[in-house]
Amino acid sequence: MNKVRLVGLSKRFGNVVAVNNLNLEIRDGEFMVLIGSSGCGKTTIGMALMGLLPSNGGVTEGKILFEGEDLLKKSDEEIRDIRWKKLAMVFQSAMNALNPVQRVADQIMEAMFTHEPELTKNEALKRLEELYKLVGIPIDRMRDYPHQYSGGMKQRAIIAMALACNPSLIIADEPTTALDVIVQDQILQEIKSLQGKLGISLIFISHDISIVAEVCDTIGVMYAGQLVEFGTREEVFSTPEHPYTKALLASYPTLTGEKKDLIPIPGEAPNLIKPPWGCRFCDRCSGSMALCKLEPPEWLDVSPTHRVLCGECEKREAEF
Repeated sequence: MNKVRLVGLSKRFGNVVAVNNLNLEIRDGEFMVLIGSSGCGKTTIGMALMGLLPSNGGVTEGKILFEGEDLLKKSDEEIRDIRWKKLAMVFQSAMNALNPVQRVADQIMEAMFTHEPELTKNEALKRLEELYKLVGIPIDRMRDYPHQYSGGMKQRAIIAMALACNPSLIIADEPTTALDVIVQDQILQEIKSLQGKLGISLIFISHDISIVAEVCDTIGVMYAGQLVEFGTREEVFSTPEHPYTKALLASYPTLTGEKKDLIPIPGEAPNLIKPPWGCRFCDRCSGSMALCKLEPPEWLDVSPTHRVLCGECEKREAEF
């Protein structure tokens, strides 16, 4: 069963089209990663799902179907009732997400009392203890302030906060940013373990394709406001089809330690105020043709679970 369906979703900030005609599905219990460079629209999708887009821009087209209901048709009050109780978010930079003058435990319990006003303080404290044990924070640190936590502990506390009301979907927006590689791996393994243990759906947003290679089920690759490739982890890593996905993988070291030349992606992303009419990656693609600039590419189903937005792939498919 699909937990979330994004149908023709477009988002504009003034003249900038941050997300363009995006179609995406995530199933119950699925661990999906949205990968892409900064500014490609990943965080915009997460904030749209949470109903937290700034007032200077809203969703201009499309639907956000969560458990069959269109979130875009709900009032602010209805969205507040759903937020944190059914879907929650782990925001970027835990150091900025916690109130420095309020105890961490009080901040987590605030979400509980907001959505479950009938909850007693003892019941909330008991749940909090369970959450701390679940994410690996000693329960004797519950009454500490944020500055008394290390970076990794703060990130674990934010994960505990996201789990406080037992949501069925969590959006994790670059939750390992600013952490060292050892702590990054610990947090990722913790998230994967919790996701499997609790059976929740998870959308993990990242710009680093190497850190998500071992934990996700499916991968959506974004470029310049568009989803350009989607498939299982094995399909995207073993048989990437879109030139941007290939270039992204070529620019990162291997996970096995095998030596290879790292190839930077030439050029820069297009201006989203006036994006190219054809393929948005064609100016950086070594295999682009004249047709790539003239016609927008269409989706090609490589397999039942693997699809790609690339005119060159369509051309190659037609030749065989």
